[in-house]
Amino acid sequence: MLTSKQRAFLRSLANDIDTILMVGKSGIGSDVIKQAGDALTAREIIKAKVLETAPLSPKEAAEQVAEQTQSEVVQVIGSKFVLYRRNTKDPKIVLPKPPKM
Repeated sequence: MLTSKQRAFLRSLANDIDTILMVGKSGIGSDVIKQAGDALTAREIIKAKVLETAPLSPKEAAEQVAEQTQSEVVQVIGSKFVLYRRNTKDPKIVLPKPPKM
C-alpha cells in the first residue's frame, strides 16, 4: 500500500514518461496483461491510455490491469492511468520512507 507521499512522488515521475500501453476496443486481454507485466518488471512505473472505443472506463481498466499484474494504481486522470509495481530483484525507483508510528 502506497502512502500519499509515495503516491505524490510516483505521480511526479509519471509526468515525464511516455504512454506505452493502450487499451482499445478489444478491452483487456491476456496480451495487454502480458505487455503491462513485462513493462512493470522492466520499468516499475508505466503510463497507459484507454481509447474512446474501449468498453471500460479508465478507472475500471486501471483497477483490472493492476489486479491482474499485482501492481498499484498511482493515479487516473482523464483517459490515462499510471501503475507501479516494485521490482524486488532489481529496484529502479527508491520511494520515500513512510513515517514511523
